[in-house]
Amino acid sequence: MRHVFFEVVVLISLVILELSYAFAPIVSYQWVVSYSQRFILGSNKQVIVINDMFPGPILNATANDIIIVNIFNNLHEPFLMTWNGLQLRKNSWQDGVRGTNCPILPGTNWTYRFQVKDQIGSYFYFPSLLLQKAAGGYGAIRIYTPELVPVPFPKPDEEYDILIGDWFYADHTVMRAFLDTGHSLPKPNGILFNGRGPEETFFAFEPGKTYRLRISNVGLKTCLNFRIQDHDMLLVETEGTYVQKRVYSSLDIHVGQSYSVLVTAKTDPVGIYRSYYIFATARFTDFYLGGRALIRYPNSPLDPVGPDPLAPGSWDYASSVEQALSIRMDLNVGAARSNPQGSYHYGRINVTRTIILHNDVMLSSGRLRYTINGVSFVYPDTPLKLVDHFQLNDTIIPDMFPVYPSNKTPSLGTSVVDIHYKDFVHIVFQNPLFELESYHIDGYNFFVVGYGFGAWSESKRAGYNLVDAVSRSTIQVYPYSWAAILIAMDNQGMWNVRSQKAEQWYLGQELYMRVKGEGQEDPSNIPVRDENPIPENVIRCGRVL
Repeated sequence: MRHVFFEVVVLISLVILELSYAFAPIVSYQWVVSYSQRFILGSNKQVIVINDMFPGPILNATANDIIIVNIFNNLHEPFLMTWNGLQLRKNSWQDGVRGTNCPILPGTNWTYRFQVKDQIGSYFYFPSLLLQKAAGGYGAIRIYTPELVPVPFPKPDEEYDILIGDWFYADHTVMRAFLDTGHSLPKPNGILFNGRGPEETFFAFEPGKTYRLRISNVGLKTCLNFRIQDHDMLLVETEGTYVQKRVYSSLDIHVGQSYSVLVTAKTDPVGIYRSYYIFATARFTDFYLGGRALIRYPNSPLDPVGPDPLAPGSWDYASSVEQALSIRMDLNVGAARSNPQGSYHYGRINVTRTIILHNDVMLSSGRLRYTINGVSFVYPDTPLKLVDHFQLNDTIIPDMFPVYPSNKTPSLGTSVVDIHYKDFVHIVFQNPLFELESYHIDGYNFFVVGYGFGAWSESKRAGYNLVDAVSRSTIQVYPYSWAAILIAMDNQGMWNVRSQKAEQWYLGQELYMRVKGEGQEDPSNIPVRDENPIPENVIRCGRVL
């Protein structure tokens, strides 16, 4: 009888899920992923293109839409696409990273299907396997506010997506082999704007009009300072959160981060206009590295004139921290819903547990690896999501990964942290190294409540911002510093926590969070209201064939 009751409950849950899908608009894409020879920064390189485009097509949707992306892999390598910043509510099956999905093999296709539930904002997608991001394959994502929810600024006259990032002459397979032999990546060879070199990308401005620029750092390792000659930027949105409006002359955009700014075009009573530079220059390096794009007004000369906008000092961390602390949530406006963002009082919620994640380096057989809490991540032969679903033994070892730094000898391992569904967790990222870090958590936004230099201690909590901290999915951690976040674990699944810096991620600086409710170790006990069932089209590999 209990068995029959369980089947009825599952059937009702599936019906509810299908009904929620049935009334949501569907946005469909067909993407062909292939190679193309492109001349970039004065050098020919084999680039990964989507529908013969680099960057790939813009993925446009509105909050609560269902997105369907059918990807044909015409590469010579396995492929997965991940959706940087999209929360994929209840659906880590669609996350497109190695711990959740078997790869799309060469000559085959696979269809992603997910809902952008209660989410708006500016994001990007990129290939997650085999350092393929170094060859391109990325593109912009725009998630618009529902029609009945007011946007907290006048509608811009036009929008532009600006994907900035460092670029290397070397083929991604050569760069991968370099890492495999224990070496670090070399200095980048340049900075691209939308896949192009200096002054090869331009944006058309009309006098007096307002433009929304959706800017993402899609590079591999370099923090970039973004600024526009003789134009200020009004910051309005950061990775799905509307922020308190503030004017900036420049913005530090760390690897994996996204921002939206409004820029008002100039007016001239005589009607004489000129062109202007947009700059993206490397921060925190001992060498100059920069890229330039152009703003062109009607009938303006092609070449800009006048002084370049002032850049912050290369090693000026203080101004970067000050800027980070100035970016705060607008409590009085809605985002994907009409209720104000400030109606969720995150600072009043009791913290369930604290996790401290301490990054470092190690040598394994004489080769460089990166660690979190002394463990450098290695993948099993089967994605962790499938391992968990089919309850395969001896892969996920409970409590193997220490959630605090330890003095144990660094080692290789498959790091999985078990977290109870709907816990409220305090995570501290500690960076004891000279190089700035950038961390991302798939499936979630989190509240950035504090930064500080030196080692974190309990006393640091007293300085946390518990009122209007920005909510985002990628956070920078400055050298010899810490950063603290609060995160509501309300999205069940297997979720990747990683360094956004390609070298560190590739060489082991990541882990997974397995978020489940009490008594749900057996997947058959997980109600559909908490997590979507395994997709019918799931690709099988490894120990699940």
